[in-house]
Amino acid sequence: MSHEIHDECDHCGHHHELVVDGLVVDYRKTRAVENVSLATSCGNCVAFVGPNGAGKSTLLKSIAGLLRPTVGNILWRGTKVGKWSREIAYLPQREQIDWSFPITVRGVVEMGRYPQTGWWKSFNKNDDEVVEQAIDEMQLRDLADRQISELSGGQQQRAFIARALAQEAHVLLLDEPFTGLDRPAQEGLVTVLERLSTEGRLVIASHHELATVPDIFDEVLIMATHQVAYGNVSEVFTWENISAAYGDGLRRSPDLEAAFARAQENSQEVGV
Repeated sequence: MSHEIHDECDHCGHHHELVVDGLVVDYRKTRAVENVSLATSCGNCVAFVGPNGAGKSTLLKSIAGLLRPTVGNILWRGTKVGKWSREIAYLPQREQIDWSFPITVRGVVEMGRYPQTGWWKSFNKNDDEVVEQAIDEMQLRDLADRQISELSGGQQQRAFIARALAQEAHVLLLDEPFTGLDRPAQEGLVTVLERLSTEGRLVIASHHELATVPDIFDEVLIMATHQVAYGNVSEVFTWENISAAYGDGLRRSPDLEAAFARAQENSQEVGV
């Protein structure tokens, strides 16, 4: 087990652990995920990396409870993950969202309360306060009454993260959250994810920019349908593991070489 065990999360006062054990998932009669096992806990920021079709999105959906495993178990707090749907927030890829749907930023954030309140109950004072706090945490106050379609890509991502905060989720599952964002928006999102993990939430994201993995994530799962490697970025983010997942088509670019070097530097710092 690669992660550090701590007694409690800063934001909730408990220690929570996610365990994926021998997971196999068949999706539309195709084996999408095969023999994946990992264990991580709140306070970590974890990347799922691998080529297109590697099963990253399927694995995220399985953890979110949206797909049923064929074999294996997914446990949160020691029991099957389906029991804890209110504590897990899933953010799909941006192109899978209908941004033309007529809803404001505040409306999106309010949707985060429904797993806690139910769809038909009125909000009480606490619900309103949680929504407003999430809006402020994601710096969306000036945009709260804007239509979601009017926002930039980075602002839209912040709105959906605010929805997860309003849900009071312990686990945030993000599918390619950086895709389509310009450089400032990417940097802003990195800051948000770092803060969320520092606060004690577990952040898991599928990610395709290999060169930025050591700069954003603590742990990495490298996969190509099956699990190639999993552990601390400083230990498993190597050319051998990456090339085993991506095959001969992956070019050993200067940016990727620099990323491997930064991962090793982090390893040496940890060892000091």
